Amino acid sequence: MDIAGAGTTATAPAGWKAPASMVLVQLFITGMVLLSKVSIGGGMFIFTLLAYRSVFGAVFILPFALIFERGKWRDMDWPAFGWIFFNAFIGYAVPMSLYYYGLKDTTPSYAVIFINIIPLFTFILSLMFRLETFRIGSMAGGLKIASVLLSVGGTMLVSLYKGKSLHIWNSILRHQNEESTKSATNQLRGTILLVVSSFTFACWYLVQSKILKVYPYKYWSSMTTCVVGGFQTAFVGILLTRDKSAWKLGWNFDLITIVYSGALATAGKYSLNSWAVAKRGPAYPPMFNPLSVVFTVVLDSVLMGDDVTVGRTTVWSIEHHCYFVGVTGTGDTRYQSRCQGLELRRHFPSMYCGIGT
Repeated sequence: MDIAGAGTTATAPAGWKAPASMVLVQLFITGMVLLSKVSIGGGMFIFTLLAYRSVFGAVFILPFALIFERGKWRDMDWPAFGWIFFNAFIGYAVPMSLYYYGLKDTTPSYAVIFINIIPLFTFILSLMFRLETFRIGSMAGGLKIASVLLSVGGTMLVSLYKGKSLHIWNSILRHQNEESTKSATNQLRGTILLVVSSFTFACWYLVQSKILKVYPYKYWSSMTTCVVGGFQTAFVGILLTRDKSAWKLGWNFDLITIVYSGALATAGKYSLNSWAVAKRGPAYPPMFNPLSVVFTVVLDSVLMGDDVTVGRTTVWSIEHHCYFVGVTGTGDTRYQSRCQGLELRRHFPSMYCGIGT
């Protein structure tokens, strides 16, 4: 079947949806990082946050699964559940726990920058497992290399060089900023945790593309991932602490963090990322991560009073170029994903009708 020809009929209405959804994901991530830092800095047990946010995520995804994929849960066999179990482990339990502990030892504007080494790991792993094609001599290939180098260069720059502080405005949440500053105690340990978290996130994108082949129902897959991830993190949390008060919820800021993280940073992010991976390939979603750096650094400074530094201002410029270069360089991912599309198109006909645009 001529995929390119089929794409011409559905190009106009679908062309903007993929980048728009990825921008939303970055906004969700920004809010999650800022809210989580305040809650964790205030003493909230990290695995309590992880367990409850995944439960809320499953609750918010379930209606979409019942409406758009009614009865498809019956198609989930044991091999598919095994992949989903591994998906929850490598895409939620491990990376999010590492990220939260890294966030606890650093600041939101510092921690979010390490998300930008995910494209490097994803790109290398995609080539190793032959999920992406790559032509060094082509313009798209050169742009991909440039975007990866810019991402890594910006991350290394902010890690090694801070520069002078630019105190532009006063903090809106001054008290929360003081609590968060006290919790940021070990920069080196936090950096190591953030790097490992980014690597496991990159692995998740590849596992996600495999799940789409064995169980091509994104809502049921995301919902089951949230449930399994909740059990995994709750199990580890119970092993780490037997204090019942650590698991109690009240009408406070921690509840806002959990509901937001479950509804948007878990349910919304997982569903939109799964859709984008199916449509554009596993290397597409990470290329939008530089946007979350700009969003987080600005809001962290405005809301929590974390000073903007010369190093981070330089990174802003790098990440802006990285974003546009990366999106341009991955513009041919739709063509490169045709091998995946040939296998998945029969499961996602409405998504893959525009693969050749």
